[in-house]
Amino acid sequence: MPTIQQTYEMNATPEEVFEALVNPEIIQLWSEDEAKMSDQVGGTFMLWGGQMFGKNLEVVKNKKLVQEWCYDQWDADAPSKVTMIIKAKGKKSIVELLHEDVPEKSVKSITEGWNDYYLGAMQDMFENAKLKK
Repeated sequence: MPTIQQTYEMNATPEEVFEALVNPEIIQLWSEDEAKMSDQVGGTFMLWGGQMFGKNLEVVKNKKLVQEWCYDQWDADAPSKVTMIIKAKGKKSIVELLHEDVPEKSVKSITEGWNDYYLGAMQDMFENAKLKK
């Protein structure tokens, strides 16, 4: 199955980026929707009214988040795998995204989703200083 690879530069520290990935209150700021998220290995999450859901496979605070992802229109027995690696770049951060095992029919919409609703939206939040420091 296809893989999506993207890189995002965030106007935030690795600590702020990690918090924006695992703190439901901050996720609600950039996603503009209810979120349930855990920062623990084995913890589950749910985004956008349950459209996206899964569990954490690996959590390295401020550095890496690996998750098993399911989409309500996919076969739940065939989840995809999302890896987000956070690296410091001066006063900013780089987030390297690797989304593996994306169903062929969903590659375009999921790629756009990362840009429009997930990491791109988080990037906008940090650029527009919606998050109070």
